Amino acid sequence: MVKTVSAGGKSVAENRKARHEYEIEDEFEAGLVLTGTEVKSLRTGKANIAESYASPEAGPAGVEIWLINANIPEYRQGNRENHEPKRKRKLLLHKREANRLIGAVERKGYTIVPLRLYFNDRGMAKLKIGLGRGKALHDKRATEKSRDWNRQKQRLLRDRG
Repeated sequence: MVKTVSAGGKSVAENRKARHEYEIEDEFEAGLVLTGTEVKSLRTGKANIAESYASPEAGPAGVEIWLINANIPEYRQGNRENHEPKRKRKLLLHKREANRLIGAVERKGYTIVPLRLYFNDRGMAKLKIGLGRGKALHDKRATEKSRDWNRQKQRLLRDRG
């Protein structure tokens, strides 16, 4: 069951290396449990999810999926109640989606990769995550080669036609 993500909304952070490093098979939209200063900091658009990943961990309500190592800098106008920049953040998913992700990570060796952090049309912070398998070096080269060839084809067609 793949949830499609609407293209609308303000993008805060994007993980550009994810599609280069991983072969993304499925994409999901997840909510985030955030504090007030984290949301204010996200609205300034200075978050970084390039080095982050998601991982299933045991919690009080069973196994939950957490976003680890995402950097949301402290809110500059915040007081002593400001948040920790690289704390773990809980992802909000439907139970069926969470179970599917957990099963794929544990049994099949997949990785949950954050792709894009954005605000949806209603102003809620959402994270687009992908279920991916790591690419080998020869796969990365093949992808780059096909991308270059497609670019050359487009140039040739544009110049001739």
